[in-house]
Amino acid sequence: MRVRITGLVATVQIVLFLATWFVYDTWTAFRGEPDPPGIPWGQVTVVALAVSFVAASLLAFRYNNLAVRTFYRAASVWVGVLNLLLPAAALCWILYLAERLAGFDLSRPALVWAVFGLAVLVSLYGLLNARWVRVKRIQVKLSNLPPAWRGRVAALVSDVHLGHVNGRGFLQRIVARLARLGPDIVFITGDLYDGTKVDAPAVASPWKNLAPAYGKYFVTGNHEEFSDPAKYLDAVTNAGVRVLNGEKVSVDGLDIVGVPYGASTRPDRLRAALQRAAIDRDKTTILLSHAPHGLAIAESEGVSLQLSGHTHDGQIFPFTWLTRRIFRQFTYGLARLGGLTVYTTSGAGTWGPPMRVGSRPEVVLIEFA
Repeated sequence: MRVRITGLVATVQIVLFLATWFVYDTWTAFRGEPDPPGIPWGQVTVVALAVSFVAASLLAFRYNNLAVRTFYRAASVWVGVLNLLLPAAALCWILYLAERLAGFDLSRPALVWAVFGLAVLVSLYGLLNARWVRVKRIQVKLSNLPPAWRGRVAALVSDVHLGHVNGRGFLQRIVARLARLGPDIVFITGDLYDGTKVDAPAVASPWKNLAPAYGKYFVTGNHEEFSDPAKYLDAVTNAGVRVLNGEKVSVDGLDIVGVPYGASTRPDRLRAALQRAAIDRDKTTILLSHAPHGLAIAESEGVSLQLSGHTHDGQIFPFTWLTRRIFRQFTYGLARLGGLTVYTTSGAGTWGPPMRVGSRPEVVLIEFA
């Protein structure tokens, strides 16, 4: 496992270094101004920026103090900006080649300033967009729904990613908003935590301020399972949230099953967990599963509605396109697979860059009909 992690870290670092250097090389080539003599501060800055996110991430997994949080946030913002500067740099070269082929005479400094400036403006939009958590309202019709549940509302919250970027205050604002909206039940489908070093009970404590009539339910996501999830599960439980670890509960006639992320990624384990839950096909069963995995298995086992997150709807371009290639119609929103209804939320928080470009953060209110 240590060898795999080291290899992953090294790969990420190499990619970040090459991307940062390409952006720098494009900037200097189009501006036409060489670095001044003496210490090559431009190249020193490139190296510092290139290693910042990996270094900050490694520190964030071990330490939780103001200096590390500040460093991590700054490095995360830079990675988001780099993600947009990279296609901007590629666009500069494409336009330059088009200019040469067409015989035009564009000002290269003006071009790079305009294209890079646009990337920076989009980055600023992404930062603001990620902080504006919307309330998405949907209605879901389910067969065999207990009459008492018709018209009731469930809140779906996923991918809050509490850690060095989104802290206790972020969750407080979400909980306060839910308290005003007054859902009957709350589902939390994983990645409540980011996986970095954090005071788990403190940041989860705002959940104590929300008391829906039919409870709050949680399943782990992949970020809770980066290490031993016990510390997170204890914190969530102490905040008054029921953890569903491959089990079924009946709430006023409605069956709710929750599976941890690790079980959802293995077809054999997912099927075994659903079979142990003894799903009654004549009743409505809601499955809480962090990612929209194993949908065919859930459908075959008689699940009525699966609620998931994980995808962030791609979070930031161009990953918005990549995510849709992977999860297809189940990347975001309502979809169906046979008798199974699926809702995948884009989530409330962010991972890595605290930006959203091409997606929107949300909490979801689901009215049962």
